[in-house]
Amino acid sequence: MSAIVVKGGRVVDPAHDIDGPADVRIENGRIVAVGKRIPTRGATVLEARGRVVCPGFIDLHTHLREPGREDKETIATGTRAAAAGGFTAVCAMPNTEPVNDTAGITRAILERARTDGAVRVYPIGAITRGSKGEELAEYGDLREAGCVAVSDDGRPVASARVMRRALEYAQAFGLTVIDHCEEPSLTEKAPMNEGPVATLLGLRGWPGAAEAVMVERDVLLAELTGGKVHIAHISTAASVDAVRRGKRRGVRVTAEATPHHLLLTDQVVRDTEYDTATKMNPPLRAEADRLAVIEGLRDGTIDCIATDHAPHTVDDKKVEFDQAAFGIVGLETAVALCLDRLVRTGIVSVPRLVELLSTHPARVLGLPGGSLALGAPGDLTILDLDRERTVDPARFQSKGRNTPYGGWTLRGWPVATIVGGTVAWQDTAVGAPRRRSDRRRAPSRRRAGGS
Repeated sequence: MSAIVVKGGRVVDPAHDIDGPADVRIENGRIVAVGKRIPTRGATVLEARGRVVCPGFIDLHTHLREPGREDKETIATGTRAAAAGGFTAVCAMPNTEPVNDTAGITRAILERARTDGAVRVYPIGAITRGSKGEELAEYGDLREAGCVAVSDDGRPVASARVMRRALEYAQAFGLTVIDHCEEPSLTEKAPMNEGPVATLLGLRGWPGAAEAVMVERDVLLAELTGGKVHIAHISTAASVDAVRRGKRRGVRVTAEATPHHLLLTDQVVRDTEYDTATKMNPPLRAEADRLAVIEGLRDGTIDCIATDHAPHTVDDKKVEFDQAAFGIVGLETAVALCLDRLVRTGIVSVPRLVELLSTHPARVLGLPGGSLALGAPGDLTILDLDRERTVDPARFQSKGRNTPYGGWTLRGWPVATIVGGTVAWQDTAVGAPRRRSDRRRAPSRRRAGGS
């Protein structure tokens, strides 16, 4: 494989406390040098002056839909969307058709990812057979086939007994249990958050307690079993508080938040006149919940930002609000939203955002990457903090167009995505990183400066 040197950028690697001008050299798909004035002989050079260069972003929560719902998304289109959005790896949720609850389905997903994938794909297996919440799947087989975690995402594990056994069983194979926290008896036929807006719109309300009571349960069960639980798409103040208290007690609990729960509230359903692109699971909450999720992000209670990328067909969404499918696409907008609405406003710093999108996702599931250590995968995300662009769903690589952000102008975008030393995506607009060949210097495998 050819070598590549990303030259002259602001390198941000929180895992090694690096934040400053440096070059990065990748050979044979691995990081071989990080520092100043790295030799470029024999390498393709990507000029990154004025850009931020960081370890490749990892999305812990993606729905690729394949196998079974290729009308909504495929591994090919979903991973192209990931690359265009600055992600070098995605974790594929198991709610495919059939559900990814056996080693054979896991292997099929990985084989398709090898042939069609633009970025790395890490399958997540089901907690229970068919994600029915009754009988545990065979975690040993799933792990051996390549699953990195287990989840019934999209369906809650309603039984505390089953969740306890899942945490115990998963621990034996070094797997994290990712739970979609919802008490279904409180959410039946509810399309949006319970509160004044739902009452005004005449829609059945989904109380925040339906999530928080299950988060409390999972934290307690993780404490009881010693298992590792990750709370998916956290959305309420009470849920954040439950995770915070669990961490203080030493419970092995982590959590993720989505851009939409960080930036939007249930008021947007009214403001957009029942636009089904604002219907998601869990639903958009009240402003007090949104602020609590942001505080959890700032104080370290929340470990990661994940997209919960959920593509749907037009027919799934162009119906009455209470009949529409839950979910929005997120891979191609998440990073830009975070840069414009979180970094530019001072809520988080650039290094903290890299932690949330790269360093911590790798740690939560024990994935390769998340840092620029020598020998680490040659996966990089390059950002232009001043790049301004308007979100245009018609230009998405994803098959899904279901987004509430169409027409939003955002400042700060990913401009190149490198996977294993190969440019998987590059912004073709003026000002994108420039390539050139430079054979004047001998290659070096020694880190030049930095740590």
